Amino acid sequence: MTFSAPENYLQQRQQAQQSPAEFWQQQAANIAWSKPPTTILQQDAHGHGSWFADGELNSCDLALDVHLRNGRGEQLALIYDSPVTGQVQRFTYQQLHHEVATFAGALQNLGVGKGDRVVIYMPMIPQAAIAMLAVARLGAVHSVVFGGFSAHELAIRIDDATPKVVVSASCGIEISRVIAYKPLLDEALSLASHKVAHTVIFQRPQQLAEMITPRDIDWLSCQGAATAVDCTPVLATDPLYILYTSGTTGKPKGVVRDNGGHAVALRYSMSAIYDCQPGDVFWAASDVGWVVGHSYIVYAPLFAGCTTVLYEGKPVFTPDASAFWRVCAEHQVKILFAAPTAFRAIRKEDPEAQLQRYDLSKLKYIFMAGERLDPATFHWVQDTIGKPVIDHWWQTETGWPISANPAGLGLMGAKAGSSTVAVPGFNVAILDEAGQVITDHSQGYIALQLPLPPGCLSTIWGNHERFVDGYLRTFPGYYASGDGGYLDADNYVFVMGRTDDVINVAGHRLSTGEMEQIVAAHPAVAECCVIGIHEAIKGQQPLALVLLKNGVDIDEATLEAELVAMVRHDIGALACFKRAILVKRLPKTRSGKILRKLLRQIAAGESYTVPSTIDDPACLPEISEIMAKNQLIAP
Repeated sequence: MTFSAPENYLQQRQQAQQSPAEFWQQQAANIAWSKPPTTILQQDAHGHGSWFADGELNSCDLALDVHLRNGRGEQLALIYDSPVTGQVQRFTYQQLHHEVATFAGALQNLGVGKGDRVVIYMPMIPQAAIAMLAVARLGAVHSVVFGGFSAHELAIRIDDATPKVVVSASCGIEISRVIAYKPLLDEALSLASHKVAHTVIFQRPQQLAEMITPRDIDWLSCQGAATAVDCTPVLATDPLYILYTSGTTGKPKGVVRDNGGHAVALRYSMSAIYDCQPGDVFWAASDVGWVVGHSYIVYAPLFAGCTTVLYEGKPVFTPDASAFWRVCAEHQVKILFAAPTAFRAIRKEDPEAQLQRYDLSKLKYIFMAGERLDPATFHWVQDTIGKPVIDHWWQTETGWPISANPAGLGLMGAKAGSSTVAVPGFNVAILDEAGQVITDHSQGYIALQLPLPPGCLSTIWGNHERFVDGYLRTFPGYYASGDGGYLDADNYVFVMGRTDDVINVAGHRLSTGEMEQIVAAHPAVAECCVIGIHEAIKGQQPLALVLLKNGVDIDEATLEAELVAMVRHDIGALACFKRAILVKRLPKTRSGKILRKLLRQIAAGESYTVPSTIDDPACLPEISEIMAKNQLIAP
């Protein structure tokens, strides 16, 4: 296996490092500006940059209108696949343009204009993407709130974003359960200090919402009474959207994405990272409420003239573990992008993946992100599906990948557990506590040298000081990612987890992510999580919480002994790995991330708040009982 980088990648990385303004000016030439920029990069006192400051454009124009001008209006733009309703709907670029332009007219009739905010609280239906693009068409700012959030969490975001209008739907559908959205929205509006003049509600036949006049307006009625409107040009530095992400203080952070840098970066990523060309079918199996849905369900595929898949379903139970393969075969998907959690769920329910039922000849790559891809899952997917698996790492804050195996610049040899190399434009460094660069390939804090490339967050909505304090002050001259890891001798990036997932055992800093990959490699293990728990003498010791694969019969003591031996073999006795317990479920967010902080709080005997993002709150008392039974809760 060779780990040498392709020449095309090396040339682009070098140019982006040495002459970032020149490199990104070249990439900016690939999008249609209303007014091309002459000022490419401006840096502030911290070294943080703003890109294309005097350029003007419109993100909806780049996603839709430009393709109509180029004679490609009859190409498929969006495929809506909903196994929970049994519906498949297809939109050409011409049809999607009509829906967006007329809904933009409806919002304009409600007083929405350039710079105004619109909160979107929607399930995974085409109207969610239509609303996002319509807001962008007006030069306004959308803030999509994940449909699973509680009324309290929605109210917090309404108060922070102060929208003129909220767009929602009557209900969402989770496998076989209908969730009424309107009562949640009504409660949020009553809780919020900011008063919203109007809501627009898309009525779904599965459950109709009770409307409150004159505040609530039916989507079809207001769209039907509107006329299509043209795009409003905005400055490249004007905000396109606000997307809230968790903060260490408990108050969500409103990540602000600009228009120009976002468009240039995503357009570049589609060719350089994902190897996508106009007409290719791209499927990001995520939700529009998360950054993946913003970047790679709605904007990037449409910027690139691709066909995007919007999927209302799950990897399992809609109807079974072959759901992903059906979608790929039926819609001739070239790129599948999903979280490792999805594939672990498929593996647990159906190790054979029912592949014999579907033709996956069009599928070229499987990309994974959103959480650490453990080597066991990496090897299982690659061996079972027979397609290149590309782990890549990025954050809500960056908006596009920091490190990846760049398929469009030439694939490199993959290393399980690594997201391969830094994408051109991102300069990754590993720093110690003092902010000095670590050069011996040991673990430290992953930081990105400033300026960040286009497409990354420009600030925190309404609180620039929080942006500076949270990301730029820790290591002057760098963006602090909050993740820990290392670079190996080939400059491959290994992200081992959040820096608060590092445990200290008798003075040794150990990554729980490293232990998780060893535990997950056991043939009986479907999924696992390793946390640090109190140990009287050494300070902390690791504890593994393990889910078994379906149909596996193994004694807990036997499994624990085998896992202890595996960790001792791969890491050494200094890991002090001695305990592994079986659990039925792990606490996760609805996007599939394990809530490790909650597990640490339970083990520490601390009080905790159940977050609104949790998928299955009932698992918490179960885990607490198991820990207590095994005397694993700190006194």
